[in-house]
Amino acid sequence: MSDANVITFYDIPSMMPGNAWSPNPWKTRFSLNYKGLAYKTEWVEYPDIEPLCKKLGAAPTETKATGEPHYTLPVIFDPRTKRAISDSAVIAEYLDEQYPETPKLFPEGTHALQYAFMDAYEQTLDALWAFAFPQTCARLRPGSEPYFRRTREKRFGMKMEALVPTGAARTEKLAQLEEGFGKYLGWIARNPGGGVFMTGDTPVFVDFMVAGYLVWIKILWEDEEIWGQVKQWHGGKLGKLLAAVEKYTTVVE
Repeated sequence: MSDANVITFYDIPSMMPGNAWSPNPWKTRFSLNYKGLAYKTEWVEYPDIEPLCKKLGAAPTETKATGEPHYTLPVIFDPRTKRAISDSAVIAEYLDEQYPETPKLFPEGTHALQYAFMDAYEQTLDALWAFAFPQTCARLRPGSEPYFRRTREKRFGMKMEALVPTGAARTEKLAQLEEGFGKYLGWIARNPGGGVFMTGDTPVFVDFMVAGYLVWIKILWEDEEIWGQVKQWHGGKLGKLLAAVEKYTTVVE
């Protein structure tokens, strides 16, 4: 396929092996790989995200406390339609619409269910930030680290290093994180036919959403205690989920 027809996927770089780390762009990487679509990755440092999105015409995904638009990644640019799309869920729906011959991320009748799940699941992840943000900050490139540190310290009202829980607080945060993943697995367990995914044996978008957070945890702590605990929680079901999507984890440059 000519490069002129290849989707460009915009992600945030790091100093970690493989470069890719951010759970939100991972949702789109999973989506593109699952569908088998041709794409290339362009790496964008945090301060350059807003100018890039404005240049491409990608919509803001959030609103700042000041009322100003907030631009985030992932973003894709599709030369076939000359459109720039932001927000991983919106990107997934766009890919379903524009490439109907590929596997569906939002099968018919699952949109409301998946969006309800996204809203509910995001609320279970608060315990993760205290562990993941300081680790991530230490592994970003010089072009992104000051921005990431400044914005997260403003959000939490403390220095990045002070976020890291210790002692009893650490044990409590890990228990909260385990409980959050347990809610997802509890919903999965309601499938009468079993399977590791939300709808059974075939992944949908929300499965890749959860997998994106698991990849982030694994990248940060693969050689440490935390990942060893997480992958064994709930009878090892989280490790099994990540193993089931391993074939879609290729980082395409």
